[in-house]
Amino acid sequence: MQKARELTGILAEADARERAKHEKEIADHVARQKNERESALRKASALLLAQFDSAAADDSDPQGRGYLLQDLLNRAFDLHGIPPTKAFLRNDGGEQIDAAFEMDGWYYIVECRWRKKLADIRELDGLLGQIGRSGRQTMGLFLSIQGWSEHVVPLLRQNKDKSVILMEGFDLRTVLAQSFDLKVLLRAKIKALNLDAEPYFPISKITN
Repeated sequence: MQKARELTGILAEADARERAKHEKEIADHVARQKNERESALRKASALLLAQFDSAAADDSDPQGRGYLLQDLLNRAFDLHGIPPTKAFLRNDGGEQIDAAFEMDGWYYIVECRWRKKLADIRELDGLLGQIGRSGRQTMGLFLSIQGWSEHVVPLLRQNKDKSVILMEGFDLRTVLAQSFDLKVLLRAKIKALNLDAEPYFPISKITN
């Protein structure tokens, strides 16, 4: 009986050592994968940031810069685990959607602007129309690098259907500079819209 107990103890210790070894191997593998993902995110974000800054310094090709913005945003979404749908046509070609994505069970139509002139409410009305022609679980993200006129936010607040969040160039650049996570930024903006009826929630308020 004594030998049997000793043998049982030896086997239990060996089994415990094997489990500990296996758990360490799993933890090491997970840590390596995390480090690889973070390294890839840093490299890809640095490249996108360089492209963004280069385009910001050169406004000789407004149309090309607009297409670049769509590409930068789509790649940023992808890097942060939000698979985007790139620009597409719908309604027999009658509507062009700059981009779209799904997050937390909701779909978002994206409108991008990179022009010298501030965006005005007429451009927002176009996005609101696209949302209205979509399913009920659809919202909008309006990205204007240069921002928008002083009338945009008050008029959006008056809109009965609070369905558009605003994003500016500083928001995007902060994400590309890896100073803020895109999902955290979007969720904070969505919360401000739904709880405070605030379509524009600056990143400075989130970080403070």
